[in-house]
Amino acid sequence: MSMMNLTITVVRSRRLPQWNEIRTLFIEWRQRARSRLELRSLDERELWDMGLTRMDAQNEADKPFWQR
Repeated sequence: MSMMNLTITVVRSRRLPQWNEIRTLFIEWRQRARSRLELRSLDERELWDMGLTRMDAQNEADKPFWQR
């Protein structure tokens, strides 16, 4: 089997995501973005109540929305 045929076989075997999977992903991304924005606004007392340091909160808030 040539490299061309192998590539076509691999591409054809991949399943395209369904609309509900894409929708779920967008909802999850939006929730992460909102949560990280809210995390930035918490004061020291609120962070302490959650068991987080300012550095922990900053590290989480700095992540892009698509990253877990």
